[in-house]
Amino acid sequence: MAFVITISAAPVLAEGRVAVPVPDLSGMSDADAEKLIAALAQINVITSNCPEYRVSDGEWMLLTGTGDLLSNMLGLDPSAYDKTYFGPAFDTLDDPGACDRIGPKARPIIDDLIEMGGGTEPTD
Repeated sequence: MAFVITISAAPVLAEGRVAVPVPDLSGMSDADAEKLIAALAQINVITSNCPEYRVSDGEWMLLTGTGDLLSNMLGLDPSAYDKTYFGPAFDTLDDPGACDRIGPKARPIIDDLIEMGGGTEPTD
């Protein structure tokens, strides 16, 4: 999948998927960016692996596009992004309570990203 991401609230497009706007995070501190990217990785893993917490394509693009945006802001290459954030997020699946512990956090995070200028509706 190819992503086109900028630091502003510009659309994110994945091949064969919808394009959605991502939030403007240009004023976010590195510490806050690291906290958010870790939470987004967990939410991505849980919503992709726990059927009761699935999200729409637009919501998924908002979550993953924002994670990719944060990765770029933090200067992470794809390998470091996966090792630092997705590896630990996938490890949470070893916990049988992870879906119910992390899954309910998806909706508030999606709502926060929308409030910050992101969206889940396709753009032109």
